[in-house]
Amino acid sequence: MKRLIALWMLPIIACTALGTPLPPTLTTASATQTNALPATPPNTSVPTQVPPTSTSPSASSFPDSDEYTWQPLELSHLQRPVDLQADGSGRLFVIEKLGRIRIIENGQLSPDPFLDITDRVNDDSNEMGFLGFAFHPNFSQNGYFYVNYTGAGGDTFISRFQANGDTASSGSELNLLKVNQPFPNHNGGAMAFGPDGYLYAGLGDGGSQGDPSGNGQSLDTLLGKILRLDVDSAEPYAVPPDNPFGNEIWAYGLRNPWRISFDKQTGDLYIGDVGQGDWEEIDFVPAGSRGGVNFGWDYYEGNHDYDPQGITGEYVFPVAEYSHAEGGCSVTGGYVYRGSMAEWNGIYLYGDYCTGYVWGLIRPEVGEQWQAQLLFEAHVQITSFGQDANGEVYMLSDDGDVYQLVSK
Repeated sequence: MKRLIALWMLPIIACTALGTPLPPTLTTASATQTNALPATPPNTSVPTQVPPTSTSPSASSFPDSDEYTWQPLELSHLQRPVDLQADGSGRLFVIEKLGRIRIIENGQLSPDPFLDITDRVNDDSNEMGFLGFAFHPNFSQNGYFYVNYTGAGGDTFISRFQANGDTASSGSELNLLKVNQPFPNHNGGAMAFGPDGYLYAGLGDGGSQGDPSGNGQSLDTLLGKILRLDVDSAEPYAVPPDNPFGNEIWAYGLRNPWRISFDKQTGDLYIGDVGQGDWEEIDFVPAGSRGGVNFGWDYYEGNHDYDPQGITGEYVFPVAEYSHAEGGCSVTGGYVYRGSMAEWNGIYLYGDYCTGYVWGLIRPEVGEQWQAQLLFEAHVQITSFGQDANGEVYMLSDDGDVYQLVSK
């Protein structure tokens, strides 16, 4: 077994649920399907290594988090918000898991939904529902945006809708993909456009426990993958010609990617992948990668053996992890801060659903170590993070609140 990215030792600083500090944990870190899928991968799995950019200074250490807070927006409670996106107009758009997108404008929640597809969203189980969306890079001209939800039979639907002003017609749906889901959990749901203009979508391994069908490591299914779609060259989409396996799959070996995001400045990709029973992880793909990356599930949970029988191949291990013993149960991936507070510039913020802990992660310069540190104990169930057009970062809670990171 080979590790693709050079290893550093990474201290993860965390606390128990009672707030008693634990010793630092040392982990290793590294800087209906539409196409027939190949049984074995081509030899393209080594990602292109791109050194960190330096177009503007990034933090080399963490600010004193006691001087900052997550300030709640003064809104009427949303119903189980799970994603927040910005369209560049100053508005924020929030998914309600039962099947609606709501608009926040000038600090106020618009009374009428931007989109209502509660008639087709199936949220019968906790990990099902309206799970993610992304605006087309030319949304202001074409009105297109893309959504990920569980629908009839609990299957995943990735679709395009079109907006006109403050509303989008529920009848404008164009389905790109319908993916059969064998179990009600591990649906993924993250959506993001990359700096290359392609749509990236995260899908979980199909659920149950321990990936019983081996979907994470199989290239015969879209489950347990990051997909990469060209939504501009054809309808409903085309496979980008440089995708590593000649189909939709761009990366694999994931259990349940719950939020992916690209650094607005560097183009690096961060993935929060939910663990099985012991370890939660943050995965990283540098800008310019050719894809084909294998993150190791279900052979590995984080950096640790899970089902290592017959392991062959090359894997990319997480750049950060934390254990359930340290106080956690389910990672919520976040965003690299690129807003007005210079001292936070370049810090990736992520959290845990159960404890409300929020960590920061600093990408190293070449030859240095990744740095991770527990920064906040928010005391809410963190369902998602969001980022506005100015790079400010928001946090969503399962009880309906939206918070923004601000200076006290």
